[in-house]
Amino acid sequence: MGQKTDLTGSEKSKIVRYLAEGCSSLKIAKLLKRDHRTIKRFIQNSQQGRKKRVDKPRRKITAHELRKVKRAAAKMPLATSLAIFQSCNITGVPKSTRCAILRDMAKVRKAERRPPLNKTHKLKRQDWAKKYLKTDFSKVLWTDEMRVSLDGPDGWARGWIGKGQRAPVRLRRQQGGGGVLVWAGIIKDELVGPFRVEDGVKLNSQSYCQFLEDTFFKQWYRKKSASFKKNMIFMQDNAPSHASKYSTAWLARKGIKEEKLMTWPPCSPDLNPIENLWSIIKCEIYKEGKQYTSLNSVWEAVVAAARNVDGEQIKTLTESMDGRLLSVLAKKGGYIGR
Repeated sequence: MGQKTDLTGSEKSKIVRYLAEGCSSLKIAKLLKRDHRTIKRFIQNSQQGRKKRVDKPRRKITAHELRKVKRAAAKMPLATSLAIFQSCNITGVPKSTRCAILRDMAKVRKAERRPPLNKTHKLKRQDWAKKYLKTDFSKVLWTDEMRVSLDGPDGWARGWIGKGQRAPVRLRRQQGGGGVLVWAGIIKDELVGPFRVEDGVKLNSQSYCQFLEDTFFKQWYRKKSASFKKNMIFMQDNAPSHASKYSTAWLARKGIKEEKLMTWPPCSPDLNPIENLWSIIKCEIYKEGKQYTSLNSVWEAVVAAARNVDGEQIKTLTESMDGRLLSVLAKKGGYIGR
């Protein structure tokens, strides 16, 4: 009886069953009409099991090479491990070893996104800081808009997965499946809003002013006392719908003009504390890579997250303005981070 092709799945199952019944390898070969050597080889391989992985020792580098790698990592931000080691003329080091060495002295980070600041921008930021250095920021209403999508930023969908577990499936949609535009304000320890901009409405000067009339003025501002309105300073950035002549004149008719309307320096989201509020809300609504199936559901999540922001958190943000102004002056109008 000559040797034939490899055993089929059905034959392997039968061999296991015959072995459980106490049959010898020779008897199994006769029953299956297969060569005895083929049956014995399958039984031996099954009993041996998988070989254990032997971890090879990490290639060691000298202390001198380690110092060269550390200097190269400092000089080459965001470079790959291969580029860093090649710049030090260190070859023959596998990727796993390179990453393990770098992990002891560095972290994998993304490049920070900052607005472009030229000389004119920096001078205007310094002038703004000097102008408002003695301002009582507890009377300033900081406002801004934020757009939230159904899926959130791609990078927020990453996280640790336990061994043996499968990563959850994420829906794949163009443009994040659409989004909702949200407006809000903070003053002292109070959150104003958030208010939702009607879907499909593009905020130009006219629609922006109408939005403020229907939400901010009717639902919040009109309930405040005359002394509060007299002292409040309204802050908005330089978006076209905010800084247009139409919007400025409309706000003036509402009593928000001259010193009551804060001038704002260009390219300065780092100076607006409400940007930090948006970060808090986004971290909450997109935690664990959460996605949403409708615009209403993501809006409800924004409202719920905003309710969880307490007065102390808001107060911490608004009270940070003195420090931000001093930082701008110390950096001669440069970017200060958030």
